[in-house]
Amino acid sequence: MENQPIPSASLILLRDGAEGLELFMIRRNAGLRFAAGATVFPGGRVDPEDGAGAPGDDRTLRRAAIREAFEECGILLARGGVDAALLEVLRAPSPVPLAERLRLAGLEPAVEALVPFARWITPETVWRRFDTTFFLAPAPVGQVATVDGGEAVAGLWGTPAAILREAEAGRLSLVFATRMNLMRLSGCGSVAEALAAAHHQPLVPILPRRIDGPAGAVFRIPDGAGYALTEVAASDVRLG
Repeated sequence: MENQPIPSASLILLRDGAEGLELFMIRRNAGLRFAAGATVFPGGRVDPEDGAGAPGDDRTLRRAAIREAFEECGILLARGGVDAALLEVLRAPSPVPLAERLRLAGLEPAVEALVPFARWITPETVWRRFDTTFFLAPAPVGQVATVDGGEAVAGLWGTPAAILREAEAGRLSLVFATRMNLMRLSGCGSVAEALAAAHHQPLVPILPRRIDGPAGAVFRIPDGAGYALTEVAASDVRLG
């Protein structure tokens, strides 16, 4: 069928900062066709190298989230010991898939470090659709983000509230799912609190629906998915 959503994964890297919970985001290249110039969490579509999981097995999505985050911002979640020298070697351009380079280095993607947080599906009206699972994970200590300069042109750490304020002031642009996930995380004061909240919230697929009413059009998401706000004016929503 046409316009089917593409399986994708995104990694929300967390750390405890002076003002509470902080998370890492990238700004997408303004020349991209989808979400051009938007500030997003690292992520992208599932690739063949991520493997093929059985129904109900999300390890393929976890590997995709780890790979995409490494490709876009150079942060690697892996088991086996990652030092600065090895990280620089792995960051060097190579035709060899990341999974194979990790194996040769005696490393494995740290899939168990990821906690499912949300699953968003792009509405049918958008020309390119994604079925994206968002994962939370503590950022590895000592690793410094280095954006790829291609899809990602800048990176930033900040509290959810601070990033939302920047968006409200027009200094950065957020797509709908990103904005809603930031709002949800703004209620968490620490990494531990965010991970605990995600563990206790069932993963509910979220497909925003446009509803036209007498007061104007809104986009609505399901109740019970972990979001206090479930209805947003269509004029305030960026889908892609």
